[in-house]
Amino acid sequence: MAPVTEVQVEYVRALIAAIPSGRVSTYGDLAGLAGLTSPRIVGWIMRTDAADLPWHRVVPVSGRPAAALRTRQLARLRDECVPIADDRVVMNQARVDPSALDAPGDHT
Repeated sequence: MAPVTEVQVEYVRALIAAIPSGRVSTYGDLAGLAGLTSPRIVGWIMRTDAADLPWHRVVPVSGRPAAALRTRQLARLRDECVPIADDRVVMNQARVDPSALDAPGDHT
């Protein structure tokens, strides 16, 4: 994995916290905003440092949560009225515009 700075970790955390209820973002959108080389780094940050964040609002670009989290994640998203069809988030309705989450400044 490429080196990740503490500034990037904190910025990813801030981005996740900024996703509004009823909306989702993707690992790739968050990685792009934080200047990370891979969406997998966002997943790593979430696995190690996101228990206090709305982690359920971050999904793969396909809209289909990982099998290990699917039931719990979809239940939380349904509670927030996120549109879901066939156990997949309806991304064209639920995905937040990344520019709405981004804040100016250097995050690398």
